Amino acid sequence: MTTPSAPPPNKPLSVPAKAMRKLGLDRDIDLALHLPLRYEDETRIVRLVNARDGEVVQFEGEVVYSEISIRSRRQLLVTVDDGSDTCVLRFLNFYPSHQKTLSVGARVRVRGELRGGFLGREMMHPHFKLAGGELPGALTPVYPTSAGLPQVYLRKAVLSGLARADLSETIPAPFLSQNMPQRMSSLREALQFLHHPTPDVALQTLEDRSHPAWQRLKAEELLAQQISQLQARRVRAAMRAPALKGSVLRGAQQPSLHAQLLESLPFKLTAAQQRVGTEIDADLVKNVPMHRLLQGDVGAGKTVVAALAASRCIDAGWQCALMAPTEILADQHFRKLLSWLEPLGIKTAWLTGSQKPKMRREMLALIESGEAGLVIGTHAVIQDKVKFKNLALTIIDEQHRFGVAQRLALRSKMTDDGQEPHLLMMTATPIPRTLAMSYYADLDVSTLDELPPGRTPIVTKVVNDARRDEVVARIQAQIAEGRQIYWVCPLIEESESIDLVNATQTHEDLSAALPGVGVGLLHSRMPVAEKKAVMSLFTDGVMAVLVSTTVIEVGVDVPNASLMVIEHAERFGLSQLHQLRGRVGRGAAASACVLLYSTGDAPRLGEVARARLKAMVETNDGFEIARRDLEIRGPGEFLGARQSGAAMLRFADLETDAALLAWAREVAPLILNQYPELAERHVLRWMGSKAEFLKA
Repeated sequence: MTTPSAPPPNKPLSVPAKAMRKLGLDRDIDLALHLPLRYEDETRIVRLVNARDGEVVQFEGEVVYSEISIRSRRQLLVTVDDGSDTCVLRFLNFYPSHQKTLSVGARVRVRGELRGGFLGREMMHPHFKLAGGELPGALTPVYPTSAGLPQVYLRKAVLSGLARADLSETIPAPFLSQNMPQRMSSLREALQFLHHPTPDVALQTLEDRSHPAWQRLKAEELLAQQISQLQARRVRAAMRAPALKGSVLRGAQQPSLHAQLLESLPFKLTAAQQRVGTEIDADLVKNVPMHRLLQGDVGAGKTVVAALAASRCIDAGWQCALMAPTEILADQHFRKLLSWLEPLGIKTAWLTGSQKPKMRREMLALIESGEAGLVIGTHAVIQDKVKFKNLALTIIDEQHRFGVAQRLALRSKMTDDGQEPHLLMMTATPIPRTLAMSYYADLDVSTLDELPPGRTPIVTKVVNDARRDEVVARIQAQIAEGRQIYWVCPLIEESESIDLVNATQTHEDLSAALPGVGVGLLHSRMPVAEKKAVMSLFTDGVMAVLVSTTVIEVGVDVPNASLMVIEHAERFGLSQLHQLRGRVGRGAAASACVLLYSTGDAPRLGEVARARLKAMVETNDGFEIARRDLEIRGPGEFLGARQSGAAMLRFADLETDAALLAWAREVAPLILNQYPELAERHVLRWMGSKAEFLKA
């Protein structure tokens, strides 16, 4: 199926056709599902005497005056009299055709926002045409568009696509009548109504999407998502992966590598870590690829769970790869895992983009020969030159920071034909229940819901930037007790548009305020070697204060750091604030997080910023933080690159449409089992190529 404007394959696209392709309007069904942003009421004519200023109204009248004025600037002024009052039409941009249509004596139909002016009531740049002809029987849709795609063209294309699209029912009638929260019209009826609603409809039900026609669309969309998730699960269930059983590295009388690692750890696992470890172990011994998300709050101990999973893999004679989004985080993992696994005889390879050629060649040789049982690195792990001997387990930390293609590339590193590696994804951003039920329904989710003993609660304070001197005094007191401090800034350089204190200036100010104290600076534009040197000084306790941008958001583990100061906290997202706060409170010392805020020229903070800071003060619970963050921002931030920028839900809202989501979860497996062809058509209609994103 093609759009009305789709040209032959070799013919260049017209400007409107290019714009439509940019909007993703490639199929008739895409046009049918391209719903209006708002509506204009052209179904009735009002008398000016009855209209109020500020209203968008449509009236008819005779042009009694038309002139080009050049007093202040060149403009076309037209006065129209409808018999009850007059209105001045003002055009700052106009063409000769405007003057011709709006000549004195012409009778015209005008629509625009009515407002008061020096010359009486007026409209600025209203829509107009010659009067006459029947009034439309439905509201006029205004569609989302882009440059080069006029509303008139788009309306015709949508109308044509709607007429041609295959909108036959893909939801069997029993599931609509018996299970759905409320009885709804057919899909075609719902779409026709939403494109051209009758003027008697309550506009509020269209705006808040509570109208039954909207409910029908959202139910269909949620059902498509749930079916596609089930399909992805079933596809993976048919794949094969190495069953990681037994030990090829140890003799029958020797304890397994997993057991040795547990014995050598300087701490005991929490009950949550033991439970999650058991869940992962149960997956790894199967010959079906594991596809598990490990979520846990900041400091919950995900790294040791990953190390234990890696030990199972290596002990069975296979390789494991761990990929992290930043070199600092990858380095943290490398150091920690090396300290645990090297004494047990496990060789670990390290890959990053900044490595010297000689070091890289050595690492690549270790990986290809299989001598390196564990490979840790950044995106460098998925480069073409990296050849694994027998990769069986891939671990991706902070999975939301990686794109679909990157995750698939890591999984494709397995050399055995017909087999997939097991996949363990980790995140320190807990997934709210509604997201887990929808976007992550294709994953098995393990949750670390308790912190290791010894972690001290973090006290969070919101402080106005005017009290910076008090914060510096607090830093001096902490240093006197032998503690270390983070100071995080949102920008590296001064910006003409955003007047924020930058990291470099803050570093200079703190160095001056704290003579004799080691104050370091860390930001993303520094050379990698310099970053490592600064982090080593701070980690080793040589440096007391680290001024940094958000490069230390995840992964940095310095138990002696007890104070986190976040500059311009109102500029950060809630999840990011929580991640930054989690860099302290990792030792036995009482820890605090100071959220410095500035209102700039405004009298007070904005509503969203206040809500974020309030949440930070009220709770340290990452799951509650995630729930509130979802309320404030919606699901996009949580999903990251999972759908590579293509929203998998366009119409449904996970908070307000919980009942529809429950219905979709209930009927999806029934339809997939009983009506597989209808299920396939339903997913293709709604998801198109986006269903491919679920494979990652």
